[in-house]
Amino acid sequence: MIKKLLSTDISALVNYDFSLLVLRVGAGLLILTHGWPKMMKVLDGDFAFLDPIGLGAVLSLILAAIAEGICGILVTLGLGTRIASFILAINMAVVAFVAHADDPFGTKEKGLLFLLLFVVILFTGAGKYSLDEKLT
Repeated sequence: MIKKLLSTDISALVNYDFSLLVLRVGAGLLILTHGWPKMMKVLDGDFAFLDPIGLGAVLSLILAAIAEGICGILVTLGLGTRIASFILAINMAVVAFVAHADDPFGTKEKGLLFLLLFVVILFTGAGKYSLDEKLT
């Protein structure tokens, strides 16, 4: 067992596609906890929001709700995963480097971690256990 834990061969310990499933579903559901409230704000007509890149608060909220809500669902399902991950990576880059640019690292950290997750998912794709795989 120790030899498996120290091995650089990922297949010795766990299935690659199962690992992608765990990463994708975990990241998708976690970002959805931020996206769902934004989607509800849009549906309720409450457009009070930040304007980090000068598009206006209304458009900024709608774009964030689409990214974190709709794309979060798509990543979780593994449907249009690379496009959804790309959109989420851009959103998280804005969060970390623009919206929280002057904040301490601890405040930026969550955005950076999400950025890292979605860049990895963008590079790897959804994996075998996804709707993307079933539709191709």
